Amino acid sequence: MEKIEHIGIAVRNISEANKIYETLLGVAPYKNEEVESEGVQTSFFRCGESKIELLEATNPDSPIATFIEKRGEGIHHIAFSVTDINAAMKRLQKEGFVLLNETPKIGADNKLVVFLHPKSSHGVLVELCQEIENI
Repeated sequence: MEKIEHIGIAVRNISEANKIYETLLGVAPYKNEEVESEGVQTSFFRCGESKIELLEATNPDSPIATFIEKRGEGIHHIAFSVTDINAAMKRLQKEGFVLLNETPKIGADNKLVVFLHPKSSHGVLVELCQEIENI
């Protein structure tokens, strides 16, 4: 793991949340993006070397909609940057972590991503991210 890449925060209304985080961080989001495969609208803010990702469900069956229904708004996941996502996946599987997807998939912000099951990491959903141009 190289660094914390971003912290994902589930929100009900991304427009309202953007206003709050613009005020809190003193900057506007640098990117807004829909990830249709995950049923989310995202918004990214830079915060030093890390980022904050806001996630709003775009359909009632998305993982974010389910998360908010069960737990309410709040921190959804923590993402770590890796240089070789496939090697990281193999290493973590050997260490006993459970992956939520067998192969990396395209995520927001030009990344390949894979998630670790929260039961493997003390209740925290962990995302591994690799820049697509580093492949």
